[in-house]
Amino acid sequence: MIKPRQAALIGALTALCYSTSYHIAHGRDFGQWENEDPAIHQWYQKLMQPDNPSVSCCGEADAYWCDDPHSRRDHLGNVHNFCTISDDRPDEPRRRRHVDIGTEIEIPDNKMLKEGQGNPTGHGVVFMGPTGHLVYCYAFGGGL
Repeated sequence: MIKPRQAALIGALTALCYSTSYHIAHGRDFGQWENEDPAIHQWYQKLMQPDNPSVSCCGEADAYWCDDPHSRRDHLGNVHNFCTISDDRPDEPRRRRHVDIGTEIEIPDNKMLKEGQGNPTGHGVVFMGPTGHLVYCYAFGGGL
C-alpha cells in the first residue's frame, strides 16, 4: 500500500517530468520536410543549445528566419541582442504559429550559437517555443 507521503512524492515527480518535458526543445517533424534540401534538414537536426549541449535547438517547425542581428543598451547600460523576423515562408505546412515579418526578437546571450558554425539557410535562424517567449537558439546567417 502506498502511504500518503509516497503518493505525494510520486505525484510531484510526475508533475516535474511533465513540466520539464514541456520546456525542453523538441523538434516537430510531421513529414513536412520531405521536399527540403537534405543538407538543411541535417543541419537543423544537429544543432544543439549552446547553454545545454545535450538538448536540441529544435527543428524546422520551431525555426524562423530572423535576420539583422543587432544589439542595444538599455537605460542601465546592459546590452541586449535582437534579430528581426524576415521569414516569409508559409506557416501552415510547417505547423508553426505565425510571427509577423518585422517582429523584433530578443536573443539571450546564452542562446546565441557561435558565428561561423555553418548555416546553409542563408539567413539567421531563431528557434522559439510555441508561445514565442522562449528562445532555444539563434544561429547567425552567412552560409557555410
